[in-house]
Amino acid sequence: MGDEQEIMCKLENIMEIRNKTIQMQKIKSRLKSEFESLESEEKHLKEYKQEMDLLLQEKMAHVEELRLIHADINVMESTIKQSENDLNKLLETTRRLHDEYKPLKEHVDALRMTLGLHRLPNLNEEEEKLSLEPVCHATSRSTGTPPSALCVRPRVAPATPRNPRGSLTSRHAHPRSTCS
Repeated sequence: MGDEQEIMCKLENIMEIRNKTIQMQKIKSRLKSEFESLESEEKHLKEYKQEMDLLLQEKMAHVEELRLIHADINVMESTIKQSENDLNKLLETTRRLHDEYKPLKEHVDALRMTLGLHRLPNLNEEEEKLSLEPVCHATSRSTGTPPSALCVRPRVAPATPRNPRGSLTSRHAHPRSTCS
C-alpha cells in the first residue's frame, strides 16, 4: 500500500504539473501577443511623432511665409506713403510754379500787346502735358491723405510702373491713379 500512495502522490504531482504547464502556456501565449501589440504600438507612436514633426516644420514654413508677406505689406505701405508724400510735394511745386508763371505771362502778354504783337499761347495750347486739371478728390485708403491737391493728368501713356524691388509690375495691374 505504501507503493500505491507513492504512485498516487506522483500521479497527483504529474496532474498538477500538467495543469500548471497548460496554464503557463496560456499565459506565455498571451504574453507573446501583448509583446507583439506593444511593438506595433511603439512603431505607430514613432510614426505619429515623425508626422507631428513634419507638420510642425510645415507650420513653421507657413509662419515664416506669413511673416515675409507681412514684411512686404509694411514695405509697400511705406512705399505708398512715401510716393503720396512725393506726389503732394510735386503737386505743391507745380501749383507754385503755375502761380508764378501766370502773372508773368499776363505781364509779358500785356507788353507784347503794347508793341502790337500777338499774345503767347496758353500752357494747355503750347504743350498738352502742362495743362492743369481741376482738384482731384481721391483720398488714399492706406494713409488717409486729404483730397486737397491739384492733379496733373498725363496726356501720354504712362511708363510701366516698377515695384519697390525694381522689377516690372504686371501690365494688367492697376495703373497709378489719375484724376478722371
